[in-house]
Amino acid sequence: MDGTSEQRADAMFHALADRTRRDILRRVLAGEHSVSALAANYEMSFAAVQKHVAVLERAGLITKRREGRQQLASGDVQAVRSVASMLTELEDIWRGRIDRIDALLEED
Repeated sequence: MDGTSEQRADAMFHALADRTRRDILRRVLAGEHSVSALAANYEMSFAAVQKHVAVLERAGLITKRREGRQQLASGDVQAVRSVASMLTELEDIWRGRIDRIDALLEED
């Protein structure tokens, strides 16, 4: 990973580290929602939900578009796949290490 990719990964994992943001992401992956509709489901201010949406948008996990006075948010499936790919890469490194340990144990 280059520096830009690392910064993007940091932004994605930071965004996903928050329960509310993960819930928002789940909802917008299932279908486009207005930010107002998203805000109606949380016991927090509209402004707070807007901030969560902004964090997800900066991380590239969602996109927003305007339709009249509404801001409509959609999940970016490709971005979610890139997060899954990063986790798979880490799992592969871990599995390689376990395989080497198993090989050493078999030699004994």
